[in-house]
Amino acid sequence: MELISQVLTIEPTSQLLGQEPIVPFAILLVVILVVPILFERLRLPGLVGLVFSGVVLGPAGWNLFQTESEIMKLLADIGLVYLIFVAGLEVDLEQFQRQKNRSLGFSCFTFILPLAILSLLGHLFGLNWIASILIGSLFASHTLLAYPVLDRLGVVNNQSVSISIGAKVFTDIGALLILTVCVAVNNVGGFSFPKLLTLIGWLTIYAVVVLAGFDWLGKEFFRRSGGEEGNQFLFVLLTIFLAAVGAQLIGVEKIIGAFLAGLAVNEVVGEGPVKEKVLFVGSVLFIPIFFVHLGSLMDFTTLTSKSINLQLMLLLVLGVIASKFIAAWLTKLLYNYSWQEMLTMWSLTVPQVGTTLAATLVGYEIGLFQPVVFNSVVVVMLVTSTLGPLVTSRVAGGLALSPPPEPAPTNQPEPKIPDNKNAFTIVVPIYNPQTQQYLIELATLLARQTNGRVVPLAIATAAANMDAPQLETSLQRSERLLAKATAQSRVLGVTAEPLLRIDDAFAQGISRASREQKASLIVMGWGKRTGFRARLFGNVIDNVLWASHCPVAVTRLVDSPRKIQRILVPIENLMAPTLQPVHFAQMLADCNQAQVTVLNVCERRTSSSKIADKRSHLSLLVSKLAFANPPEIQIIAHENVAQAILQAARLYDLVVLPFIRNHTSPGGLAISDVTTQLARQLTCSIVMLGEPQRQPTVTLATGVPSTTSTMSNI
Repeated sequence: MELISQVLTIEPTSQLLGQEPIVPFAILLVVILVVPILFERLRLPGLVGLVFSGVVLGPAGWNLFQTESEIMKLLADIGLVYLIFVAGLEVDLEQFQRQKNRSLGFSCFTFILPLAILSLLGHLFGLNWIASILIGSLFASHTLLAYPVLDRLGVVNNQSVSISIGAKVFTDIGALLILTVCVAVNNVGGFSFPKLLTLIGWLTIYAVVVLAGFDWLGKEFFRRSGGEEGNQFLFVLLTIFLAAVGAQLIGVEKIIGAFLAGLAVNEVVGEGPVKEKVLFVGSVLFIPIFFVHLGSLMDFTTLTSKSINLQLMLLLVLGVIASKFIAAWLTKLLYNYSWQEMLTMWSLTVPQVGTTLAATLVGYEIGLFQPVVFNSVVVVMLVTSTLGPLVTSRVAGGLALSPPPEPAPTNQPEPKIPDNKNAFTIVVPIYNPQTQQYLIELATLLARQTNGRVVPLAIATAAANMDAPQLETSLQRSERLLAKATAQSRVLGVTAEPLLRIDDAFAQGISRASREQKASLIVMGWGKRTGFRARLFGNVIDNVLWASHCPVAVTRLVDSPRKIQRILVPIENLMAPTLQPVHFAQMLADCNQAQVTVLNVCERRTSSSKIADKRSHLSLLVSKLAFANPPEIQIIAHENVAQAILQAARLYDLVVLPFIRNHTSPGGLAISDVTTQLARQLTCSIVMLGEPQRQPTVTLATGVPSTTSTMSNI
């Protein structure tokens, strides 16, 4: 009887799951890992899947996630703050400066029109003016979810894209300022001009302290910490939460402090490994948790319980789409843009994710928004985040066919390749005896073609003590590898100049030695990422790519480079800066009298006339490179870019790919990359060519197009 009594008193499984915090967290990690992948395969944004998962697993569904749980609240708050911090971190003021006048004009239209139209709409549905104005400001900003599409199509240099990026700076700041005022007025129980002036005064002082103080502290800390990326990463995290706490102390929302912190450390972190670590942590953990939590707060029954609630939701969706369209149309008239450019601007400004959702949650938590308004705004986000990238992919393709910029005229004579230290220098870091021979062969082939020199480089890592036994062992091993590399290059007809360097770490040693040798190219062997630490803190190749002053060729050679006869170069973008892999491939082909094929994959439904335009456009670009044996041009219509390249690569000995890294947006979701998929599935030799990071790196939120390559002499 006692046993039966115990069995009968066992609590339901759902209650046990709710009481054990580790179980919901484990489920949360599974959701973050699996659901975005599934939704992206359905051609839907991953963040839509995360919100949907929150609805299913939250109180309105299976009730596995308790919205009142302290752990969920904490993680969601961190995700909220992180989301807005990333928005500030990825603002690029240089890009904004280039088109500031037109960006200001477009931002006025795309900010004021949604603000006015949707504020009136909210007031018509019985909301007070504070809540109505806040609703209008929510949709005045936008999130550049479709930026990876534009990057892939090669249209980031188009002026309509540039001013859409620049307008985001104005709209984000404006939306957050209106949020600050609305929250302050709501907290004091009504509008008061003296109180408003006091708030503005405190906010101005606080902004100056954060922007100037954190910028100075960051530069000092980064300078004194040397290459300690872990400590630099922790410093950036500390600035986020210090700024958030400071904002709350003066009576404004913590997301205001997070945004200012992002602006403050923007220049400090620059485009480097520390920024990538910050984005990585947010995109894989905290920001997805915020979206799941947002979904768990939703209750669709509030939208269907009354017809007026459903009307509000539909009118909000239509109001956002229509107001953004009118703003883009007025900008078209003002600056004489084409319809295609106008539709691109509209589709870029339609998605409402980062700032919109953050401000919505704030308004909901302080009681300015009723559940029906909160749920309606989330539905608007789901619709616009799906519609915007879809329209962009349809209308922006033709922009890629705009003529490439002509090189600036110069009266300087054609450069000659000098001897010695100013020759085309190829640095080959050697560590693995298994891959060393093919690396040296590749470097000697390129050196003979350019009349250059090969510098085999060995790094012996050491701490402070130069008499450590480990250092002596490392030096002996490095000397053996260098002797072998010198002998290999001598057999191939090139005299190598071996270099042994003692340094703190491999990556820093390679980057510094390459700079000292005035390297034109670094040739490295393949390095695979393994484990969480490698993903979080990067590996040697990652760090060399971030720090190097010259291009880096990351190779996976399955056979001798001297046997390469057919080289494939897939080109996603039809813009001149992306042709650097063609330079590299043609130089290697000239060594072996090999043939290069330049491949571009377009959508299956592309018309024959557009395919002909693409072929002539690509032929024109390649012809300007003035090759003695010009590459073949091949255009394939296929629904899957990666699969098309994989099928074509079966007939080739080598595939040369641009090294494209995964970047994230304020939405916090990584975008799958064709290059990554190809690198995993190709069975032939691969060279992935990475450009130096001193050229601007494209990011999802406020991306900056790449500039002229340093490989012009290849």
